[in-house]
Amino acid sequence: MNTLIVACQTIEDELNKAIGEIGCNYPVLWIKSGLHLQPDSLKECLQCELDHISNVEQVILAFGYCGNAIIGLKPPTYRMIFPRVDDCITLLLGSCKRRNELSGDGGTYFLTKGWLESERNIWIEYQEAVKRYGREKSEKIYSIVFKHYQKLGVIKTGAYELENYLEKTKKIASELKLQYEVLPGTIEYIKKLLTGPWDPREFITINPGETVTMEYIYDVDGQLSKNAQCTIDSKL
Repeated sequence: MNTLIVACQTIEDELNKAIGEIGCNYPVLWIKSGLHLQPDSLKECLQCELDHISNVEQVILAFGYCGNAIIGLKPPTYRMIFPRVDDCITLLLGSCKRRNELSGDGGTYFLTKGWLESERNIWIEYQEAVKRYGREKSEKIYSIVFKHYQKLGVIKTGAYELENYLEKTKKIASELKLQYEVLPGTIEYIKKLLTGPWDPREFITINPGETVTMEYIYDVDGQLSKNAQCTIDSKL
Protein backbone atom coordinates (compact mmCIF):
# COMPACT_ATOMS: atom_id res chain seq x y z
CA MET A 1 0.00 0.00 0.00
CA ASN A 2 1.27 3.48 -0.94
CA THR A 3 2.00 5.01 2.47
CA LEU A 4 3.35 8.27 3.90
CA ILE A 5 4.40 8.90 7.51
CA VAL A 6 3.59 12.27 9.10
CA ALA A 7 5.60 12.56 12.30
CA CYS A 8 6.64 14.95 15.04
CA GLN A 9 10.33 15.85 15.12
CA THR A 10 10.34 15.13 18.86
CA ILE A 11 10.54 11.41 18.07
CA GLU A 12 12.82 11.70 15.03
CA ASP A 13 15.62 9.57 16.50
CA GLU A 14 13.27 6.83 17.67
CA LEU A 15 11.25 6.76 14.46
CA ASN A 16 14.36 6.61 12.30
CA LYS A 17 15.71 3.75 14.42
CA ALA A 18 12.43 1.84 14.07
CA ILE A 19 12.38 2.45 10.31
CA GLY A 20 15.92 1.13 10.00
CA GLU A 21 15.31 -1.97 12.11
CA ILE A 22 12.20 -3.09 10.22
CA GLY A 23 13.44 -2.02 6.78
CA CYS A 24 10.58 0.40 6.20
CA ASN A 25 10.89 2.58 3.08
CA TYR A 26 7.96 4.94 3.64
CA PRO A 27 8.79 8.63 3.15
CA VAL A 28 8.46 10.85 6.23
CA LEU A 29 6.97 14.34 6.49
CA TRP A 30 8.33 15.97 9.65
CA ILE A 31 6.31 18.46 11.69
CA LYS A 32 8.08 21.01 13.92
CA SER A 33 7.98 19.92 17.55
CA GLY A 34 7.55 23.46 18.90
CA LEU A 35 3.94 23.50 17.70
CA HIS A 36 3.01 21.27 20.67
CA LEU A 37 2.83 24.37 22.84
CA GLN A 38 -0.01 25.68 20.67
CA PRO A 39 -2.47 22.83 19.96
CA ASP A 40 -4.63 24.99 17.71
CA SER A 41 -1.62 25.93 15.58
CA LEU A 42 -0.52 22.29 15.51
CA LYS A 43 -3.98 21.22 14.36
CA GLU A 44 -4.00 23.89 11.65
CA CYS A 45 -0.54 22.84 10.45
CA LEU A 46 -1.45 19.15 10.39
CA GLN A 47 -4.68 19.71 8.47
CA CYS A 48 -2.88 21.92 5.98
CA GLU A 49 -0.31 19.17 5.37
CA LEU A 50 -3.03 16.51 5.13
CA ASP A 51 -4.88 18.58 2.54
CA HIS A 52 -1.77 18.78 0.36
CA ILE A 53 -0.95 15.08 0.46
CA SER A 54 -1.83 13.20 -2.72
CA ASN A 55 -1.13 9.91 -4.49
CA VAL A 56 -1.17 7.88 -1.27
CA GLU A 57 -3.61 5.32 0.06
CA GLN A 58 -2.58 5.62 3.69
CA VAL A 59 -1.03 8.09 6.11
CA ILE A 60 0.55 6.91 9.34
CA LEU A 61 0.31 9.77 11.82
CA ALA A 62 3.09 9.41 14.39
CA PHE A 63 1.47 11.69 16.94
CA GLY A 64 -0.44 11.32 20.17
CA TYR A 65 -3.57 13.31 20.98
CA CYS A 66 -1.27 16.24 21.89
CA GLY A 67 -3.73 18.50 23.70
CA ASN A 68 -6.53 17.33 21.39
CA ALA A 69 -4.70 18.79 18.40
CA ILE A 70 -5.82 15.82 16.29
CA ILE A 71 -9.51 16.31 17.10
CA GLY A 72 -11.17 17.66 13.95
CA LEU A 73 -8.55 16.40 11.51
CA LYS A 74 -9.87 14.87 8.29
CA PRO A 75 -7.87 12.86 5.76
CA PRO A 76 -9.39 13.85 2.39
CA THR A 77 -8.75 10.87 0.11
CA TYR A 78 -6.81 8.28 2.11
CA ARG A 79 -7.11 6.45 5.40
CA MET A 80 -5.16 7.65 8.42
CA ILE A 81 -3.83 5.60 11.33
CA PHE A 82 -2.51 6.93 14.64
CA PRO A 83 -1.75 5.44 18.08
CA ARG A 84 -4.11 5.54 21.05
CA VAL A 85 -1.75 7.61 23.20
CA ASP A 86 -2.06 10.97 24.86
CA ASP A 87 1.39 12.11 23.70
CA CYS A 88 4.78 10.94 22.45
CA ILE A 89 5.94 10.09 25.97
CA THR A 90 3.37 7.30 26.25
CA LEU A 91 4.37 6.12 22.77
CA LEU A 92 8.04 5.90 23.82
CA LEU A 93 7.25 4.15 27.11
CA GLY A 94 5.21 1.49 25.30
CA SER A 95 1.79 1.95 26.91
CA CYS A 96 -0.24 4.08 29.26
CA LYS A 97 -0.01 1.32 31.86
CA ARG A 98 3.77 1.48 31.72
CA ARG A 99 3.68 5.27 32.01
CA ASN A 100 1.51 5.10 35.11
CA GLU A 101 3.80 2.49 36.65
CA LEU A 102 6.87 4.65 36.08
CA SER A 103 5.18 7.87 37.18
CA GLY A 104 4.44 6.55 40.64
CA ASP A 105 2.31 8.31 43.21
CA GLY A 106 4.53 11.38 43.33
CA GLY A 107 4.37 12.19 39.63
CA THR A 108 7.16 12.13 37.06
CA TYR A 109 8.00 14.73 34.44
CA PHE A 110 9.40 12.83 31.45
CA LEU A 111 11.88 14.05 28.89
CA THR A 112 13.93 12.77 25.95
CA LYS A 113 16.61 14.10 23.62
CA GLY A 114 13.88 15.15 21.22
CA TRP A 115 12.22 17.13 23.99
CA LEU A 116 15.51 18.82 24.87
CA GLU A 117 16.16 19.79 21.25
CA SER A 118 12.67 21.07 20.45
CA GLU A 119 12.28 24.71 19.48
CA ARG A 120 10.33 25.49 22.64
CA ASN A 121 10.22 23.52 25.88
CA ILE A 122 9.72 24.22 29.54
CA TRP A 123 13.47 24.23 30.25
CA ILE A 124 14.03 27.00 27.72
CA GLU A 125 11.08 28.88 29.21
CA TYR A 126 12.52 28.48 32.70
CA GLN A 127 15.88 29.90 31.62
CA GLU A 128 14.14 32.84 29.97
CA ALA A 129 12.13 33.43 33.15
CA VAL A 130 15.35 33.54 35.18
CA LYS A 131 16.78 36.17 32.84
CA ARG A 132 13.60 38.21 33.01
CA TYR A 133 12.50 37.87 36.64
CA GLY A 134 15.58 36.62 38.47
CA ARG A 135 16.23 33.18 39.95
CA GLU A 136 14.32 33.61 43.22
CA LYS A 137 11.06 34.70 41.61
CA SER A 138 11.38 32.12 38.83
CA GLU A 139 11.89 29.33 41.36
CA LYS A 140 8.68 30.36 43.12
CA ILE A 141 6.79 30.36 39.82
CA TYR A 142 8.07 26.96 38.76
CA SER A 143 7.55 25.42 42.18
CA ILE A 144 3.86 26.00 41.44
CA VAL A 145 4.17 24.69 37.86
CA PHE A 146 5.80 21.48 39.13
CA LYS A 147 3.87 21.08 42.36
CA HIS A 148 2.43 17.76 41.15
CA TYR A 149 5.84 16.34 40.21
CA GLN A 150 8.57 14.84 42.36
CA LYS A 151 10.82 13.24 39.74
CA LEU A 152 12.42 14.07 36.42
CA GLY A 153 12.44 10.89 34.34
CA VAL A 154 14.89 10.71 31.42
CA ILE A 155 13.68 8.08 28.95
CA LYS A 156 16.39 5.81 27.55
CA THR A 157 15.05 4.68 24.17
CA GLY A 158 18.30 3.31 22.75
CA ALA A 159 18.02 5.57 19.71
CA TYR A 160 21.01 7.74 20.68
CA GLU A 161 23.87 7.98 23.17
CA LEU A 162 22.10 9.05 26.33
CA GLU A 163 25.38 9.73 28.11
CA ASN A 164 25.82 12.87 26.00
CA TYR A 165 22.72 14.35 27.68
CA LEU A 166 23.09 13.17 31.26
CA GLU A 167 24.94 16.25 32.52
CA LYS A 168 22.32 18.59 31.08
CA THR A 169 19.34 16.59 32.33
CA LYS A 170 20.85 16.34 35.82
CA LYS A 171 21.22 20.11 35.82
CA ILE A 172 17.58 20.51 34.80
CA ALA A 173 16.46 18.23 37.63
CA SER A 174 18.57 20.17 40.12
CA GLU A 175 17.29 23.56 38.96
CA LEU A 176 13.66 22.43 39.06
CA LYS A 177 14.11 20.75 42.46
CA LEU A 178 13.15 17.29 41.17
CA GLN A 179 14.58 13.85 41.87
CA TYR A 180 16.54 12.44 38.94
CA GLU A 181 16.01 9.05 37.33
CA VAL A 182 16.83 7.31 34.03
CA LEU A 183 13.92 5.15 32.86
CA PRO A 184 13.74 2.40 30.20
CA GLY A 185 11.91 3.28 27.00
CA THR A 186 11.05 1.29 23.88
CA ILE A 187 10.44 1.72 20.16
CA GLU A 188 8.24 -1.37 19.89
CA TYR A 189 5.01 0.66 19.84
CA ILE A 190 6.41 2.72 16.96
CA LYS A 191 7.30 -0.46 15.09
CA LYS A 192 3.73 -1.72 15.46
CA LEU A 193 2.47 1.64 14.20
CA LEU A 194 4.60 1.25 11.06
CA THR A 195 3.84 -2.38 10.30
CA GLY A 196 0.42 -3.24 11.69
CA PRO A 197 -1.79 -5.10 12.19
CA TRP A 198 -3.49 -2.15 13.89
CA ASP A 199 -5.33 -3.52 16.89
CA PRO A 200 -8.17 -1.05 17.67
CA ARG A 201 -7.20 -1.23 21.34
CA GLU A 202 -3.87 0.41 20.44
CA PHE A 203 -4.55 2.29 17.20
CA ILE A 204 -7.26 4.38 15.62
CA THR A 205 -8.08 4.15 11.91
CA ILE A 206 -9.86 7.02 10.17
CA ASN A 207 -11.33 6.35 6.74
CA PRO A 208 -11.11 8.83 3.83
CA GLY A 209 -13.34 11.85 4.38
CA GLU A 210 -14.05 11.02 8.04
CA THR A 211 -13.30 13.50 10.81
CA VAL A 212 -11.49 12.61 14.03
CA THR A 213 -13.88 13.10 16.95
CA MET A 214 -13.67 12.40 20.67
CA GLU A 215 -15.66 9.22 20.11
CA TYR A 216 -12.64 7.65 18.44
CA ILE A 217 -10.87 7.38 21.79
CA TYR A 218 -13.50 4.88 22.92
CA ASP A 219 -13.11 1.14 22.63
CA VAL A 220 -15.29 -1.02 20.43
CA ASP A 221 -17.39 -1.96 23.46
CA GLY A 222 -18.14 1.69 24.22
CA GLN A 223 -15.83 1.91 27.22
CA LEU A 224 -12.95 4.33 27.60
CA SER A 225 -9.72 2.78 26.42
CA LYS A 226 -6.90 2.56 28.96
CA ASN A 227 -4.84 5.01 26.95
CA ALA A 228 -7.76 7.41 26.68
CA GLN A 229 -8.18 7.18 30.45
CA CYS A 230 -4.49 8.04 30.76
CA THR A 231 -5.19 11.20 28.78
CA ILE A 232 -7.97 12.17 31.16
CA ASP A 233 -6.00 11.32 34.30
CA SER A 234 -3.00 13.36 33.16
CA LYS A 235 -5.16 16.47 33.06
CA LEU A 236 -6.63 16.11 36.54
